[in-house]
Amino acid sequence: MAISQISRGTLALLFLLAAAGVAVSPAAANGHDEVVSLTESTFEKEVGQDRGALVEFYAPWCGHCKKLAPEYERLGASFKKAKSVLIAKVDCDEHKSVCSKYGVSGYPTIQWFPKGSLEPKKFEGQRTAEALAEFVNSEGGTNVKLATIPSSIVVLTPETFDSVVLDESKDVLVEFYAPWCGHCKSLAPTYEKLASVFMLDEGVVIANLDADKHRDLAEKYGVTGFPTLKFFPKGNKAGEDYDGGRDLGGFVKFINEKCGTSRDTKGQLTSEAGRVSSLDALAKEFLDAASDKKKEVLSNMEEEVSKLSGAAAKHGKVYVTIAKKILEKGSDYTKKETERLQRMLEKSISSSKADEFIIKKNVLSAFSS
Repeated sequence: MAISQISRGTLALLFLLAAAGVAVSPAAANGHDEVVSLTESTFEKEVGQDRGALVEFYAPWCGHCKKLAPEYERLGASFKKAKSVLIAKVDCDEHKSVCSKYGVSGYPTIQWFPKGSLEPKKFEGQRTAEALAEFVNSEGGTNVKLATIPSSIVVLTPETFDSVVLDESKDVLVEFYAPWCGHCKSLAPTYEKLASVFMLDEGVVIANLDADKHRDLAEKYGVTGFPTLKFFPKGNKAGEDYDGGRDLGGFVKFINEKCGTSRDTKGQLTSEAGRVSSLDALAKEFLDAASDKKKEVLSNMEEEVSKLSGAAAKHGKVYVTIAKKILEKGSDYTKKETERLQRMLEKSISSSKADEFIIKKNVLSAFSS
């Protein structure tokens, strides 16, 4: 799968900005596309109004649509600030009446709607971000240059393979691909989104290797077809075949189960993130204990945390901090702090800060009756 730096999914850009501490709105951090999704009820509110619109009519199962996806996302990211142009898409499986109304009979169909008009002009050019941008600039009277989208995928070479993949402190998923492989190209946008989902998890690496260019290395790991996916967990650097689904949900489920992470497909932490079962039991005991016994339970909690390592030890400190705050401020602390964190999560904050708040909110729930 030749996933070049200029044809990657745009989620990477959002997550990289967030990781750098740049404020990203919750909608953006949750993985919303750069392309506006239109429905039967919103189509004519957005199209045919005071700006021109390029609309892709697609079907989720369509192979050509999947191949176009990273190019179209890059186009959307590039034109995001161009107020006179809208880059949009319609899921024709969900909104059949819209697609029928505009004569869509195959996928993807790309149409240009001039400002103030619902009479479309069909795009007949190459389905690349470059060709689409040239078309939109010509029709819309704009002069927008394409954005270069950074990637969250670690690109491996023979020189870097061992230092990345065989690192005992990392769980590494590697895709061995070939630039000419159709299945690899179809997988490209999904694999890019997977890398974006886990880019804030230091112990997880999503990587790829051009196995056509580096055949000796691919053969060393028994690669005979493309794409081949192999997982190299902390405890098995010989590698094992990836046996999960090849949709985003399947990949995320696999990584969560194998790596102990707790992400959803939008990259957001789930309600399980930060929870430690042994400390949950002590939190309940702390909650139920009489006032004069709470310090004793807190002491037991601190002892249990001292036995933990890695992420669990880090999360354990949150349990201890919360228990101390309850002793200091009373039982109302849990409710008030949960509400405060929820308000913060609804503001424009970085993804790393959102992770911190979600983990604390999750741990606070262990202290709720």
